[in-house]
Amino acid sequence: MKSICFPTARVLGLITAVLCSLGFAAAEPQHGIAMYGDPALPPDFVSLPYVNPDAPKGGRIVLAERGSFDSLNPFIFKGRAPWQLRFLVSESLMGRNWDEPFSLYGVLAESIQVGPDREWAEFTLREGAQFSDGTPVTIEDVMWSYETLSTQGHPRYLGLWSKVESMEQTGPRSVRFSFNSFDPELAMLIGMRPILKKAQWDGVDFTQSTLDNIPITTGPYVITDFRAGRYVELTKNPDYWGADLPFTQGLYNLETIRIEFFGDSNAILEALKAGIITSHRESNPQAWAVQYDFPRVQSGEVVKSEIPHQRPSGMTGYVMNTRHSLFSDWRVRDALIHAFNFEFINQSITGGLQPRITSYFSNSELGMRDGPAEGRVRDLLEPFADILLPGMLDGYSPPVSDGTLRNRQNLRHAVAQLEAAGWTVQDGILRNAEGRAFEFEILLKQGDTENTAIMNIYVQALERLGIKATIVTVDDAQYTDRTNNYDFDMTNYQVGLSLSPGNEQYAYWGGQGVNQPGTRNWMGVNDPVAEAMIDHMLAAETRDDLITATRALDRVLTAGRYVIPNYQWNVSRIAHARQLKYPEYIPIYGDWFDWQPHVWWYEE
Repeated sequence: MKSICFPTARVLGLITAVLCSLGFAAAEPQHGIAMYGDPALPPDFVSLPYVNPDAPKGGRIVLAERGSFDSLNPFIFKGRAPWQLRFLVSESLMGRNWDEPFSLYGVLAESIQVGPDREWAEFTLREGAQFSDGTPVTIEDVMWSYETLSTQGHPRYLGLWSKVESMEQTGPRSVRFSFNSFDPELAMLIGMRPILKKAQWDGVDFTQSTLDNIPITTGPYVITDFRAGRYVELTKNPDYWGADLPFTQGLYNLETIRIEFFGDSNAILEALKAGIITSHRESNPQAWAVQYDFPRVQSGEVVKSEIPHQRPSGMTGYVMNTRHSLFSDWRVRDALIHAFNFEFINQSITGGLQPRITSYFSNSELGMRDGPAEGRVRDLLEPFADILLPGMLDGYSPPVSDGTLRNRQNLRHAVAQLEAAGWTVQDGILRNAEGRAFEFEILLKQGDTENTAIMNIYVQALERLGIKATIVTVDDAQYTDRTNNYDFDMTNYQVGLSLSPGNEQYAYWGGQGVNQPGTRNWMGVNDPVAEAMIDHMLAAETRDDLITATRALDRVLTAGRYVIPNYQWNVSRIAHARQLKYPEYIPIYGDWFDWQPHVWWYEE
């Protein structure tokens, strides 16, 4: 347990005097903080650069999600809460500007101070900050939220706490976090936790709340109506405490946000055609070109908008669980990647309109470069030359087929790799030396028609190699439980990545995720080279240092051959009611997390 103190006024005076004598007084309170250098927005900024500060207030948006939900607490491991709730109902001490790689500005906190080496960070609460029930936010609420989320919350909140040496109240409205390791990003990450009301959870098991306890938070929206598994409706809090902050000008324009849940993508499209929902993201460019010419589009009632972005591609594809011995050999994974005929699948599913992901950080300056590693990237990797997989130093890229169904050259390569790993075809069945047949399951969600169609093509290709792959579809609850606990062979995988990657990379690719449930390390990466590159990222003192370390990590992950990469989405396609509008200026992150609905407005 961390050191936690609530000092008296006299003790506070003594603490202040001691800190001044130690030189900490030189650290001045700031309105914001950037990962490198100074934040782009000055202390007197009036709004974020990508909002319309004069946007009209009111109106509603109705969004669609596939699947279901059984919880309204997005901060715990148990249950399935609508993912949007994390961004719609809660706030943190600091808020992010999506037009900078990584900069934060005060929201609940009016200022942040950091030590000379960011070995500590201190936040001062704004006077007047309130929860949605009108009660004030206190330092006690802040400290309780940090400790509770870090010890009982969702696994996404757990890793940071191990790097916090102490948490202490330093004034009536201030709290300081001291860190136990050099990591400049910690001073920023610590300001991004949601703040909850301590009194709500007195005598209540925080970890077990589902639909019975809706967390009381400080955000602009409150949940006003829901039906389990069907819909959630949120309404703008008329007494929202932060309406006059510079950070919130031009945000939270919509009066009502409703999230409807459907069984599959076809039902969602029909709901858009009927006007039941008023905004929907379409991931398939062929469907965008062919299926979005219905009468409400032709009449102008529904508008088709394409939103570009400059963030990394992330990884979307089909992950192989290396915790299972079947996928522990990189040559087997390489064979399965070669058997995936992307060019044919892309033509069949999207009309060949969607580019392929080439690496985890492709589509950005952070992505690995073609060919052999050079310069500082090579310097970081060469000490591990003896354990690097082929391609990490010399260059790697996903295989390209001839575009025909046969995919002969890539299948020949797959056969050679399987034989090298000890798998040969015997009586039409691929077996190893012990006679074990090469069989595995592909886990998908019910209603996921696009991935099911893709996997049906893939299964037929695997049959030509003597491999039996079985598609298994389960409901949302089972899918969440099985992926949280890594109970699958292969499944659809998607992870988005930031322009300023940092500590979250341990939760994605760190060895702790091999056994710890709930991380994004679905593939079970347990590679000292990957962790060493993450260490270099966290120790980076300049943006150039970060880019170098990330490009090196990108090589390790991509050539690790953990995921069969699929489509890249460098444009977001949104079909929406003509009354829903957004500014012409698009942030570098584009349509990311809360850009819609936070920035949008309703106007007749």
